[in-house]
Amino acid sequence: MIRRRHLLAASALPLLGCEPAPAITGGFTGINAARGHALRDLGTPPAPQATRRTQVVIAGAGVAGLAAARALRLRGIEDFVLLELEDDAGGNARAGMMSGIACPQGAHYLPLPGADAHEVQDLLEEFGLRRRVAGRWQYDELHLCHSPQERLFFQGAWQEGLLPLAGVGADTLAQYRRFAAQVDGLARASRFCIPALRAPFTAQHAALDAQTADAWLRAQGLTDAHLRWYLDYCCRDDYGAGLQRVSAWACIHYFASRHGFRAPQASADAEDLGAPISADAESDAVLTWPEGNAWLTRRLAAPLGERLRTGHSVLRIRTERHGVAVDALRHADGCVVRWQAAQCIVALPAFIAARVIEQPPAWLVDIARNLAYAPWLVANLHLAAPLQDRPGAAPAWDNVVYGEPGGGLGYVDAHHQSLDPRPGPTVLSYYRTLGDLPGARQQLLTQPWSHWRDAILAALAAPHPDLAQRLTRMDITRWGHAMAIPQPGTLRRLRQLSAASADARGSHGAPSAQAANVRSGRLHFAHADWSGYSIFEEAFTRGHAAGGAV
Repeated sequence: MIRRRHLLAASALPLLGCEPAPAITGGFTGINAARGHALRDLGTPPAPQATRRTQVVIAGAGVAGLAAARALRLRGIEDFVLLELEDDAGGNARAGMMSGIACPQGAHYLPLPGADAHEVQDLLEEFGLRRRVAGRWQYDELHLCHSPQERLFFQGAWQEGLLPLAGVGADTLAQYRRFAAQVDGLARASRFCIPALRAPFTAQHAALDAQTADAWLRAQGLTDAHLRWYLDYCCRDDYGAGLQRVSAWACIHYFASRHGFRAPQASADAEDLGAPISADAESDAVLTWPEGNAWLTRRLAAPLGERLRTGHSVLRIRTERHGVAVDALRHADGCVVRWQAAQCIVALPAFIAARVIEQPPAWLVDIARNLAYAPWLVANLHLAAPLQDRPGAAPAWDNVVYGEPGGGLGYVDAHHQSLDPRPGPTVLSYYRTLGDLPGARQQLLTQPWSHWRDAILAALAAPHPDLAQRLTRMDITRWGHAMAIPQPGTLRRLRQLSAASADARGSHGAPSAQAANVRSGRLHFAHADWSGYSIFEEAFTRGHAAGGAV
């Protein structure tokens, strides 16, 4: 799965009778790797040169930190500061522009939230994305992904949907149905939901969490190559790594917590197999924008004004007798500012939190030591004109290439959400997760931009041989620690250690493994890491809980 093609798209073009490809400009953008590594290499933080006071400090302005700030404001608490390393808030839900076209640099969609994600539902109502009509919730169709939603380049042609169907045999279809039955049975026996903390951790969950998805599938006799490719793709899409790294719980949770796994019916004829599998359009619907989830994070950040301090690296968090001291390096002038506060919301990844907190609790050190993170690459490709298309399904929002090497997940088209039907320049946002590639983080940091450009051109050469002819620029965003990987044992460890943390308590003081707010004295921890995997709903729920508990 991680082998790369060595035949580059650009070198293949003359064989196709194309003219030489124009020069392609671009570079790395979106993430200031030097700032993050400065924290790692700094050693003992310097003494502060200025002191400020506030009621609450929020360290980190990703989705969790922004959610915490919103929760404080909902409670009438306005005296707080939000410190962010990068020049923009949003974490891995930020965006950029290419020739006037907005495009995501990270997360690019939000599935319609279920009843358990009521905090996210409230946010969408606040932003005008949903409202009650005749007693039922309706979502603004302008923000729902336009049809067609997804397609797969499989066996030389495009098909609707991402589960391989065209020309597959009876044995493959039978395994699709067997897996669907397994998901349905497990979901009936134990509850799966998003956010995951709202489901009890059952013995069945523990058994699934104790093994890899690969091992569980083999034990069930689910070995079909097409099924395994699809499940591997799904795990890499949500968790940053494939079947051999993520737990069986994570693989089942992907389906059982949302819309299940719907396989073709046994009576389906050849014509039916070419149609999308989904029978419930609403359960599969997603909210998306040309700029991706930055549409949401920018609106969360907009009311904060000067309370949002970007370009600040948190160097040290120390609990004192009557409060908390947070030292932050202000990159604009190199000044270290100490923020004195009553409490601190630590909306940072666990491995960073363990590094900056003085005398961190043992359970935090254990979490930081045992969580693994997936590196990601997001490339935005500006096209001067639409691509010529291969036979099959029409261009869709999400476009995936079957069997693509190197961790590729395909691309989304920024123009797909436009109401302008005229073809024209657009941006394709291409995603590649490197969680299964040994030494990937070092490669991501050291390989030149041209290395990734050529690998992406090669990966997309089969469905789009004219890509290099249309491409004018490629901007690449590198995420060294994009998301936590839910490996075997991750869920068990997080549930146990969250419950054992100093103040992980229910509303009446009883220990609760499902407590959304993880505390240690004056420190409140809010990050998707505490759920063991990274999606908007998990991060937002954790941040909202922290902001509601200070």
